[in-house]
Amino acid sequence: MTTDSNRLGDTTATETATRLVHRNVNNANSAVSSAEKHAEDLIQWKRHVERIKSKVLDQIQGQLSDLLDKALTESVQTFTQNGNHGNNHVTATNNNDNSHRTHTEKDGKVFMDRRSILDDLFEINHIRTIYHMFISVLFLFIISTLAVDYIDQGRLVLEFDLLSYAFGKLHIVALAWLLMFSYTLAVPYYALALWGTLYHRSPVQGVLSVGAGLVLSALQAAVLGVLPIYVVFHYQLPPASRFIIILEQIRFLMKSYSFIRENVPVILKHKTKEGEGPRGEFPRFPTFSSYLYFLFAPTLIYRECYPRNPHIRWNYVGVTFAKILGCLFYGYFILVRLCIPVFMNDSNTPFSTRTLVLALFHATLPGMLLLLLAFFAFLHCWLNAFAEMLRFADRMFYKDWWNSTSFANYYRTWNVVVHDWLYYYGYRDFLWLSRRKFRTAAMLSVFAMSALVHEYVFTLGFGFFYPVMFCLFAFFGVAFNFTLNDKRKSPVWNIMMWTCLFIGQGVMVCLYCQEWYAQIHCPRTGDSFWELVTPRSWSCSN
Repeated sequence: MTTDSNRLGDTTATETATRLVHRNVNNANSAVSSAEKHAEDLIQWKRHVERIKSKVLDQIQGQLSDLLDKALTESVQTFTQNGNHGNNHVTATNNNDNSHRTHTEKDGKVFMDRRSILDDLFEINHIRTIYHMFISVLFLFIISTLAVDYIDQGRLVLEFDLLSYAFGKLHIVALAWLLMFSYTLAVPYYALALWGTLYHRSPVQGVLSVGAGLVLSALQAAVLGVLPIYVVFHYQLPPASRFIIILEQIRFLMKSYSFIRENVPVILKHKTKEGEGPRGEFPRFPTFSSYLYFLFAPTLIYRECYPRNPHIRWNYVGVTFAKILGCLFYGYFILVRLCIPVFMNDSNTPFSTRTLVLALFHATLPGMLLLLLAFFAFLHCWLNAFAEMLRFADRMFYKDWWNSTSFANYYRTWNVVVHDWLYYYGYRDFLWLSRRKFRTAAMLSVFAMSALVHEYVFTLGFGFFYPVMFCLFAFFGVAFNFTLNDKRKSPVWNIMMWTCLFIGQGVMVCLYCQEWYAQIHCPRTGDSFWELVTPRSWSCSN
């Protein structure tokens, strides 16, 4: 009996303990669930706060940027007005009275001491590693070229016959450049000085000076308009030499226009002081040295003085020119390994949708690589090299276009040098003439001008008319500018922007390469208008 009672007591104790354990486990599970729910709530709240933070930062980023630009502008303006040219970091090109040359953002572009973005980014190890990856790809191109040449021809020799052909007849290019430079250096400067003098002497001579301006315009059209085209076609220059002459022609035209556009209003607004005769005080004309400096400075906006660095880093100049040379060979290997073998064979097949689509997607990667190389070689290396040699302190030649979520922002940040010229002398002057009534028309006029100039460069550079660039700018560029606008801030739109860039570059490389080989295999048989403007790649099958 006692044993049974003990067993019953043990059973009861065990059941009680089991119930207590289950209760504690349930309580623990409830506590864990409550903690997990609380943690999830915290995570969701954190994400919500992050979204709000991102929106707030996006909203105030533009305002902060405007405030900082305004503060920097005011400091530069004060610096210029006070004549403090003895600063250790920034010096001016002229120590004379430049009070009438002081510009605010309302009047025009303000130059200030700032570095290029990539120079800052390359100081970060992670970004520099990406740069090293591109260099390693160049080494792979060299190794693959050597391996293929050894397998096919049994030798290890790098031949650069394509480069020697593309940059042929450089002596003619140098002579043509010297003529264009001499004209741009002398004629616009002294013609404007003569016109300013005549304008303030007497009204009759001012009217005569208008005739002198027309003669100057005719000379401008003859020397900078006709001479480069004549040289390109008369001497049958190769592609790279053509591009050098045509791009320098456009640069000289833009610089001479900026010089005249910035100084004519100063001359017109100048008033002769009371009591002075017709030979009284004339407006102080820019110095010849400032104009000469402007012709070489990496900007298209004329100022009599720019912020200057105290010394030249010749080591930086040498390294930068070495990078340009590396980009040149990089582009050569991309064309030789990825483009020429494909499109040389495709030129023997009839034009079809299948051929076009396959060639387009094959050209996407080399097209994008060529775009990045052109950006790095010219907008970063070339402009920074000349800026360093001239001690030009404002190195904002581009902005962070790779972060763009809209094509409107991409167009503003890709090439700041050209964008500034188009904005101040195209868009803003159009608005001034129309009394700010036709903003859309002003924007469309800038797109049309840019499209026409790009097509002009490509037509004369390649030697045939194929308006691929014009269509990309005038139609797709305008459409993307209004549809993919600044209101879109999501990273998805940055992906969309890059995707469109890849496709656009693929279209350009594909169509221009096909047309190049079609012009070789199926040359024109006549000189009629339709023969000149009809692409040969549409019908060539030899």
